[in-house]
Amino acid sequence: MQLVVKIPAEKIHDWASFHDVFKSTLGFPNFYGSNINAWINCMTSIDSADDGLSKITVAPGSILILHIEDAFRFRDRCPEQYDALVECCGFVNYRRVEVGESPVLALLLVGWARQVL
Repeated sequence: MQLVVKIPAEKIHDWASFHDVFKSTLGFPNFYGSNINAWINCMTSIDSADDGLSKITVAPGSILILHIEDAFRFRDRCPEQYDALVECCGFVNYRRVEVGESPVLALLLVGWARQVL
């Protein structure tokens, strides 16, 4: 199974808005630390509703697909946040595989063809 969640990346302009967008879109808890370590922790537990780190969860063994529309514009506007998103999604999956769990995140980066054409 998979769940696709559209991330409104057009609302991301800096680190504060990056964390605000993910917190509101995925329902991170009020105590969310608004830093990349807190983001990684919440995303690592995205398949564990009992952890209470996100209102949106997937079943164990399922994948959460983060749909980023106009990904090239997001990359150009916020290269640090874009790179962190790509790297940290990979790290979340690596972290899980290292302890015998399955990967849980995927990125759907939409808009690349328009830039190339």
